[in-house]
Amino acid sequence: MSAGAVEAKLAELGLTLPEVVPPLASYQPAVQSGVYVYTAGQLPMVEGKLPVTGKVGAEVTPEEAKDLARTCALNALAAVKSVAGDLDRVARVVKVVGFVASATDFTGQPGVINGASELLGEVLGDKGVHARSAVGVAVLPLDAPVEVEIQVELTEA
Repeated sequence: MSAGAVEAKLAELGLTLPEVVPPLASYQPAVQSGVYVYTAGQLPMVEGKLPVTGKVGAEVTPEEAKDLARTCALNALAAVKSVAGDLDRVARVVKVVGFVASATDFTGQPGVINGASELLGEVLGDKGVHARSAVGVAVLPLDAPVEVEIQVELTEA
């Protein structure tokens, strides 16, 4: 891909890389260690606010949650860029971990986190193929329905 190719693909998909979501506590949105960038858990913040709150399978539908997971992945890419400087340096997404605040009988966590995985594939192609965990939890910060973190490998600068 040529310089700016990842952000051009985002634009082609009608997406804009958001500003990095400021930390809610004592941590960094992303850190680099060697050739890897690890993001903090990214909530589906849009312009500083959660568009929806609640548990998936109760107040939030699985379809809404899948869209929110896409937003989490977009926020994670913004966090990666804040450290890497350029998303074209992403050699591959290594791992995605998704947390779904779930009603007690909800078992569709993988389908929700597919929203993040699919976005990474659409934007990065083969470089977006990754290992993944999709975990149901009782509650997330700010009563968010979904949280996603990613680990990426970078090419040399």
